[in-house]
Amino acid sequence: MKVVIQRVSNAKVEVNDSVKCKINQGFLILLGIENSDSHEDVNWLVSKISKLRVFSDDELKMNLSIKDVKGEIIVVSQFTLHAKTKKGNRPSYINAANPEHAKPLYDEFISKLKNESGVNVKSGIFGANMQLEIVNDGPVTIIIDSKNKE
Repeated sequence: MKVVIQRVSNAKVEVNDSVKCKINQGFLILLGIENSDSHEDVNWLVSKISKLRVFSDDELKMNLSIKDVKGEIIVVSQFTLHAKTKKGNRPSYINAANPEHAKPLYDEFISKLKNESGVNVKSGIFGANMQLEIVNDGPVTIIIDSKNKE
């Protein structure tokens, strides 16, 4: 399971020219789920994200978590995070999970993130064509892969 976390001052998700959700200060999380992902990947990532200290304290040091700043989160599914580009110019998505495997893990990720982070968590629509509008704050962008726990 791979995530791209962007610290935002605001973000919005639109589907079919209609606003699905929007937030102010917080995270926009792009979530890519692959065939080998399981509940253990969800649990590990949720724990890591809930405690991630990338918001500035009074001394302008990144020392505060999403909960500390009472931020919000938007989660958007993005199978393209698992693109393989070694051969040719057309990416392969062979490692991206099929919807039958990915959707339950996506739903579990959102549910557990709400519970563990204690903040408002919103989401896009799984599998939909979405337009994202974000103001990346910093910019701060963090990539975390549950298969490469660094």
